[in-house]
Amino acid sequence: MRFTTRELILFLAVLMVPIVSYFVVFKPQSANIEQAKSEIQHKREMLSTLRTETARNEDLKKANAEIGERIIEMESLLPSDKEIDQIVRQVSALAVESGLTPPTLKSAKPVAAARFREQPLEMSTSGNFEGFYEFLLALERLPRLTRIVDMVLTDSNSDGVEVDAEFTLSIYFQSDEGSAS
Repeated sequence: MRFTTRELILFLAVLMVPIVSYFVVFKPQSANIEQAKSEIQHKREMLSTLRTETARNEDLKKANAEIGERIIEMESLLPSDKEIDQIVRQVSALAVESGLTPPTLKSAKPVAAARFREQPLEMSTSGNFEGFYEFLLALERLPRLTRIVDMVLTDSNSDGVEVDAEFTLSIYFQSDEGSAS
């Protein structure tokens, strides 16, 4: 059997069809498939991360609710600015009940904060140390938010039992404008 040019060209054309189709069709399609597989894997990883974060949402909602309740509880401890004089009378009465001299009070300018204000009161009193300690314990048990800063204790006599105390008592309160909003 003898091959003519025409038969040779036909044979080469038939042989070239799979080779050309590999480079023109199958190789690009294979690259597209690999790219799609990597995108699917990436999306599965993102979905897994999203599921993990979504599972935490319930915990975060619960924690936010607890924090909100705690904020409401703490704000209930803040008196209005009209109640400050009542708290000052309570503090003075606590000092006298603890055996200290009636404190001298000097009110400073209120300090504004985010949702509350702070009223600093410069106080000085004297008495025995145990009475001052009882005063501090009673002050700590008050249902209102207070703090003592800049405390200076000095001996008022040589035996060290009597002390003079100078400190700043800060009372936290809500101003009437802040409680309305």
